[in-house]
Amino acid sequence: MNPLPNQILDLFRERKWRPQAFQQQAWRAYGQGCSGLIHSSTGSGKTLAALLGPVIEYLGTISNKASDSTAASRSAKSTSRQASPPLTLLWITPLRALAADSCNAIQSCFQTCQIAWTVELRTADTKQGIKARQKKKLPTVLITTPESLSVMLSWPQAEQLFGSLRCVVCDELHEMMGSKRGTQVELAIARLRRFCFGLRVWGLSATLGNLDQAADVLAFRRKQERAGDHNGLTETIKNLSGSATAKFVVISGDSADAPDVCSIIPATMERFPWAGHIGRVLVEDLVQAIDRHSTSLVFTNTRSQTEHWYQAILARRPDWAGQIALHHSSLDTDVRLWVEDQLRAGGLRCVICTSSLDLGVDFPPVKHVFQVGSPKGVARLLQRAGRSGHQPGTQSSITCVPTHALELIEIAAARDAISSQQLESRVPQQKPLDVLCQHILTIASADGFEPEEFLKEVRSTYAYRNLTDPEWEWCLQFLMSGGQALAAYPEFRKLQAVADGRRLQIADAKLAKEHRMSIGTITADAVLRVQYVSGRRIGTIEESFIDKLKPGDCFVLSGRLLQFVRVHEMTVLVKKAASRQRPRIPRWMGGRMPLSSELAGAVMQKLQEASDGIYRCAEMVAVQPLLQLQDAWSRIPIPGRLLVESVRSREGYHLFFYPFAGRLVHEAIGALFAWRLTRSLEASVTISANDYGFEILSNCKLLTSEQVPADLLTIDNLLRDIYACLNASEMAKRRFREIARVSGLVFQGYPGQQKSARQLQSSSGLLFDVFANYDPGNLLFKQAAAEVIEQQFELTRLREVLERLQQESVCLTHPPRFTPFAFPLMVDRLRERLSSEQVQNRVSKMQIALEKEARRTMR
Repeated sequence: MNPLPNQILDLFRERKWRPQAFQQQAWRAYGQGCSGLIHSSTGSGKTLAALLGPVIEYLGTISNKASDSTAASRSAKSTSRQASPPLTLLWITPLRALAADSCNAIQSCFQTCQIAWTVELRTADTKQGIKARQKKKLPTVLITTPESLSVMLSWPQAEQLFGSLRCVVCDELHEMMGSKRGTQVELAIARLRRFCFGLRVWGLSATLGNLDQAADVLAFRRKQERAGDHNGLTETIKNLSGSATAKFVVISGDSADAPDVCSIIPATMERFPWAGHIGRVLVEDLVQAIDRHSTSLVFTNTRSQTEHWYQAILARRPDWAGQIALHHSSLDTDVRLWVEDQLRAGGLRCVICTSSLDLGVDFPPVKHVFQVGSPKGVARLLQRAGRSGHQPGTQSSITCVPTHALELIEIAAARDAISSQQLESRVPQQKPLDVLCQHILTIASADGFEPEEFLKEVRSTYAYRNLTDPEWEWCLQFLMSGGQALAAYPEFRKLQAVADGRRLQIADAKLAKEHRMSIGTITADAVLRVQYVSGRRIGTIEESFIDKLKPGDCFVLSGRLLQFVRVHEMTVLVKKAASRQRPRIPRWMGGRMPLSSELAGAVMQKLQEASDGIYRCAEMVAVQPLLQLQDAWSRIPIPGRLLVESVRSREGYHLFFYPFAGRLVHEAIGALFAWRLTRSLEASVTISANDYGFEILSNCKLLTSEQVPADLLTIDNLLRDIYACLNASEMAKRRFREIARVSGLVFQGYPGQQKSARQLQSSSGLLFDVFANYDPGNLLFKQAAAEVIEQQFELTRLREVLERLQQESVCLTHPPRFTPFAFPLMVDRLRERLSSEQVQNRVSKMQIALEKEARRTMR
């Protein structure tokens, strides 16, 4: 490699680092005009690997001969006096917290290097004055989110503003792949490639299991120009070795040491676990562990858990008030920014947070990370562990806090999976038409487009490589006329033809304004702003939670005990509540995180070891009594054997199945099995599911022999049977609300005047019914059904699970009591119809009775 510029060497000298081999490969590849994917461990220096390629190119000092130090010094001083260059680098991140962190890191680099590049943010948190200035001139480096990038592409002056762009970096690529946000980014990059000849695109990730497919997504246009086909990359260069012809490269950094993963193990382990009950017992252990470190992060899987654990920790250590804080997406912007600044400055002992802080955010003072509950995924645990020791050569560490006994098995399995690099894959979306309709309106809001040329651009993306001519024509006609069912309504005629019909643009300025306010693919329950009656803002909360409150009720948000006063103009007015009042913890949507396939497979391997009498780690030793009881009363589920337990109780006849396929699949397969078992019976059934299996409770015996019927596991007529046993139509109607919002069929309202969830559901539900009755061929209507089947039911994975189960032996047992694996399924069912206090009392009585029986069995 040619000598690095002195400014770059100064950067590394000051920080006492040295350029890593993979960083130098990335810089060389960038200089050769390549795009690429950098896959390296958290904290290894991926940001510098992507950032410094454009900087080195700008300095113009890559040559076969090193410049002398005097000339380099003069050049640096000269550079620092120059006006900043136009937009050169676009940095796309999935989180606003990560955007702010990247901005600080990049600005720090430029200050050290004395590079006169300007760096700015463009997110939903950016002040209006800065946004107005950016409409006239963009900085040299712009850090933004997918949604904000699409908004900028809707400006008429977008081509002039982005015309000087030379590089796009997609940070934390794994977080965007597999979602509609990733598709949104693909379309945006295709538009930028049209503006900027020779644009280079780089992706960064530490936790991707399908690198080749990710390379396909980033490099699809390059591949198409070379090979003219749609079948993956024809050439992926994993090792540059000086090649000057490579157009796309995949660069892997040196593998870092696996993080140190350990657990807080309860002093006494109950043999009949249920979700959440251990957590309260371990609060004191967690507090003592936090006290041993100067600064820590405590990750939870949901915002509700964050609020709960903050209150629990503060109750144990009230003297920590002001030293610990919360961080999640529903807190006010100023609160989140204050927490992040305090973390960087080392001013906080601990922050309890969600995934809002687990993506590449660099907080050097953080010495240790805690994970409350199972991470449910190998990559997620690895990502969160990387928030500690966030620098090259430093081992990260994470301590897991189980919320029930079986999570100890998941923690042990995740550690093994990390060691063997069994990371989850992120499967890209395949031509979601609602995202395409939104993008069409985005470009039409700028300066319009010619359909034939625009179609080529859309097909240059991986997501829409197989978009057919009829699908494209349908989207255009639907946006121009409203389609077969809505043609009589002017508000659905969003596109109009100009220039003798050769060009399409947005129908009017009002529609363009409304569209810009609706850009994005993240859909959720409507949120309301929460503020004190006196006016101070606190954060946001979902409308569905507030609907359940009446004036005087108390709830917790941002660590504060609040009393609900009233709702006024989409704002929840509150006041401070008396400490004696019992609060409710808000429950936000999206809290049910399913177990990944990779982690489920690793769990089964740990259970196989236990079945063979092998207990290698502290977590497995802790659950050994539980597993031995499971084996004594029934069997331990192992790979290659489907365990089915048949138990009779006062409630009826219970069947417990353990496929270990994750909650979503179990919910679908449980309904499927129940329907197939009761087709010829007059029976009522109740179903509950968790990540390990599902329960079917019936008022009559469903298995009349010692054999499981062969047609129970068949994949024949699978789709028909799913529609017969589940209310797929109603689910599709709810899914259509999201599609209608993304595609622009419904407008969610102006800022401060957003429509409620009921209003949106009513509007989209009406459209759904209209399409069902008068336009059943509507492609957005069909997309809703397809998404329910594939995403809600995970049809592909469901089919794979059934095919696997067909190859396995079936072990039907008749335990005398509920087994340790069956007990949490039974408790989950009780939670659906009983209050928390009733569940607690009933479960405690059942545990006492079962423990007595267990002691007699294990003597």
